[in-house]
Amino acid sequence: MDYEGPLIKNGKRVDGRAFDDLRQISIKAHVINEADGSAYIKWGNNKILVGVYGPKECLPKHIADPHKAVVRARYNMAPFAGKEGHGRSGPSRRSIEISKVVSDTFQNVILAEQFPRTMIEIFIDVLQSDGGTRCAAVTAASVALADAGIPMKDMVSAVAGGIIEDTLVLDLNYIEDSQGNADLAMAFTHRNKDVLLLQMEGDLPIDKFKELLKMGMDSTEYLYKIQKEALEEGYKNKPTESVVLDL
Repeated sequence: MDYEGPLIKNGKRVDGRAFDDLRQISIKAHVINEADGSAYIKWGNNKILVGVYGPKECLPKHIADPHKAVVRARYNMAPFAGKEGHGRSGPSRRSIEISKVVSDTFQNVILAEQFPRTMIEIFIDVLQSDGGTRCAAVTAASVALADAGIPMKDMVSAVAGGIIEDTLVLDLNYIEDSQGNADLAMAFTHRNKDVLLLQMEGDLPIDKFKELLKMGMDSTEYLYKIQKEALEEGYKNKPTESVVLDL
């Protein structure tokens, strides 16, 4: 049953967070032995597994680029993942859209010109969802790419923000996302804070948009710290060892 109470009460959100608080986040790198790189992220109630393969032969061959690697992402939400998935399996319009968004995001940061006529594939499987899965997927995919040794200009982290009951908030969960007035997905590079992803649903006045963009940008420092720690911990494991996932 959907939540029907107030989304903000006594200065706190429905889950007790402050307006600019992120949900609890943990990332583990190198969790799939058969992949070239991988990561598992728990972001609130979201649970997402990412595997990276490549650079490798580009198939089908007619999509190969003689000047750079082709970056392809496949975002898939398991039919049991949650309300966002609506109980369906197979590609949906939303999964196709997010797959393209992730591909475009990393095509702009991977040094793809070093690997002409090849492809790099990013497989994203959402095992459990609770709002903000595309941003969690981008954050985890950056770790998986680094784990694979894919050269990138910088690490990428993403977060969503929005407005609920005339209040700007970061990292909307499913209840807030479905009942809020606007949703802004943002992805940034770590060093220069270049904007790689900016998608908005709903309406925001320009001053609120700028304020929310800064809130998202500021939060990426915390996300980068988690990404870095995940990679450092992942490199301590031997390539043949599996990481036990706390699902």
